Amino acid sequence: MNKIIVLCCFVLLTACATWVKVTPQGETVRIIQSIQEVKSCKRLGKVNAKVVSKFIFERDKEKVAAELANLARNEASVLGGDTIVPISEIYEGRRTFVVYQCFQPERDTIR
Repeated sequence: MNKIIVLCCFVLLTACATWVKVTPQGETVRIIQSIQEVKSCKRLGKVNAKVVSKFIFERDKEKVAAELANLARNEASVLGGDTIVPISEIYEGRRTFVVYQCFQPERDTIR
């Protein structure tokens, strides 16, 4: 009986945690909701983010959305992007984002 209680507590605690963290590079990427705001930006590509949305029971939708955004921000930074826009709804723990470069990258100057 104690093992079942411990297992249930573990499952509940892990369901509450956010597992995907934003990398330092991902911190520089902003997420916006409107494609109108990126008209003057350079499109770099798409990222498909995926997380577990159900573990015995459905996970909190806001946490799933936050984890998907964190994954997309991390991946966008690898592509050289600074802005992402979601272009799909969340379905079974998946979401697609478009990556843009809206700001000029900082250049290292040698003096």
